[in-house]
Amino acid sequence: MSIIANATALLADIAVETDRTDAVQSFVKQETILVRLATADGTEGTGYAYTIGTGGTSVLALLRDHLLPLLAGKDARNVEGLWQELFALTRATTTGVITSLALAAVDTALWDLRCKRAGEPLWRLAGGHRQQVPVYDTEGGWLHLSPDDLVKSALAAKEAGWAGVKIKVGKPHAAEDAARLRAVREAVGPDLHVMTDANQSQSLSGALRLATALEPYDPYWLEEPMPADDISGHARLARATRIPVAVGESMYSPAQFRSYLESGAASVVQVDAARVGGITPWLKVAHLAEAFNVLVCPHFLMELHVSLVAAVANGAYVEHIPQLRAVTRTELAVRDGLAVAPDAPGIGIDWDMDAVDDRRVA
Repeated sequence: MSIIANATALLADIAVETDRTDAVQSFVKQETILVRLATADGTEGTGYAYTIGTGGTSVLALLRDHLLPLLAGKDARNVEGLWQELFALTRATTTGVITSLALAAVDTALWDLRCKRAGEPLWRLAGGHRQQVPVYDTEGGWLHLSPDDLVKSALAAKEAGWAGVKIKVGKPHAAEDAARLRAVREAVGPDLHVMTDANQSQSLSGALRLATALEPYDPYWLEEPMPADDISGHARLARATRIPVAVGESMYSPAQFRSYLESGAASVVQVDAARVGGITPWLKVAHLAEAFNVLVCPHFLMELHVSLVAAVANGAYVEHIPQLRAVTRTELAVRDGLAVAPDAPGIGIDWDMDAVDDRRVA
């Protein structure tokens, strides 16, 4: 039977694999919130969400105190209905990141159950557009790295057949960002896609200056130039620059994406399955973006997003930031510059629960 018999949650801290800095913060650790659901017939599904250093215990409390008790006795097949029921229960705290992360941990566990029960991988059950998708590297582009380090990493990615790399921007002067991008562009040539990411560090005037300084070096996109709630500022920037504007990692509901798309403020959507509330709303955002002829290139979570990008027609890129290798038995496969969505039934993550338990903090 598909009736949920048991629902539990835990919090584990996973150390970052390398120093990661951007214009506004450092990646301290991955607070990983796992939800495990077991049905009456013994099928188990595991879902997760994350923070990069704070708030994990708040997500865990919301799950334990309010969401998980509601799941007992419910039919796990009713994924949309359960998402809406949980959302209604937390309406007083939506739209917000803590609630969205909690919903995502449950929703990905329900999708894991759905896929296992169907005997299908997530990439096929969520749409099945294709199994292999382009991947770009972020690990070699952090803000603290020197221009020589950026060039070395970009050349290695190009040699490996990858189609793109990301360079963090947001130095005190736009000329310094431009010099870093110029060094990479001159080294890799015109064919490699070079993304740039300002991590919400700019005012409108700063973003306009930054875009003007970067334009000669053909960035594939300028990501999160301003705070995510400044829709009108992003729309003004999008009208003023030839660089595509990418946003989405700091949005927590499909309605926020709709506002960006309707105003012409986003040329690339970077919806994050954990931060938007799970796979169920992620797919809604992806299809909404397709209706606007906009690409989807999600933020982080490559182990999950590879399957979702493969599922939809407008999925364009997976961001390569390894973070789960310490707690999984397998890692993302990349062949000839393409990330390969797992074929095993489920969401595609083979958790090593002993390793998770070793890092459990709550």
